[in-house]
Amino acid sequence: MVYEPRLYRRMHSERDLCRFRVLVDETDLDIAVRRDRYNDGLRDMVERLVREERQALIEYINRDPNFLRSLEPCKPLAGAPFSAVEMCEKSRLAGVGPMAAVAGLFAELAGKLLARHSRDVIVENGGDIWLKTSRVRNVAIYAGDSPFSCRVGLEIRPDQTPLGICTSSGTVGHSLSFGRADAVVILAPSAVLADAVATAAANRVRGAEDLTRAVEFALAVPGVSGAVAIIGDRIAAAGQVRLTPL
Repeated sequence: MVYEPRLYRRMHSERDLCRFRVLVDETDLDIAVRRDRYNDGLRDMVERLVREERQALIEYINRDPNFLRSLEPCKPLAGAPFSAVEMCEKSRLAGVGPMAAVAGLFAELAGKLLARHSRDVIVENGGDIWLKTSRVRNVAIYAGDSPFSCRVGLEIRPDQTPLGICTSSGTVGHSLSFGRADAVVILAPSAVLADAVATAAANRVRGAEDLTRAVEFALAVPGVSGAVAIIGDRIAAAGQVRLTPL
């Protein structure tokens, strides 16, 4: 796998938050919590969680290799760990394979753990976000070469959170996509669901004429609250989405 610098991480401008990174093998979390709540113990706590959950998934995949390879929903085996069950359940709603939800899973697990210690938490994992906030925040949409990229964002209110904000693209990054969208962004209380649905919706975008169909598909999935789809200079949005210029 070729590493791609995550340049969008340089855009953080939340002065009330303290940022730190947790990196465990392929899991690369960019995390922010309230400055007055940060301590090194939080970093250690998240790293332990990630290592434990990764090991549980690796052991499960050794039992069920299809879980790793499948591009379609699959049922978890008896005795599967929570993470595998959650990925199977949410990917089934989206109609994709369970690994389509793995980034959202780790963002959400870390976010929920940190939310016990800070009322403001942002966890980003490969462009997939779990967010809990006590103030209005703007989340930029990165859409590659699209003129909308980093020039339009989502305004997120506290009453919308905790919230998963997950992105899939057919033109940016290394994740598998069968579409050509510059970005499809899904909002849902579950980041695991948002991640899976972002993959499924982005797969449906081959051209600008597919944008509306993609967001309509996403909103039809139970639990999805909003969707944005971008290709070139065209954009479609629906649901509980408030776009804001950046």
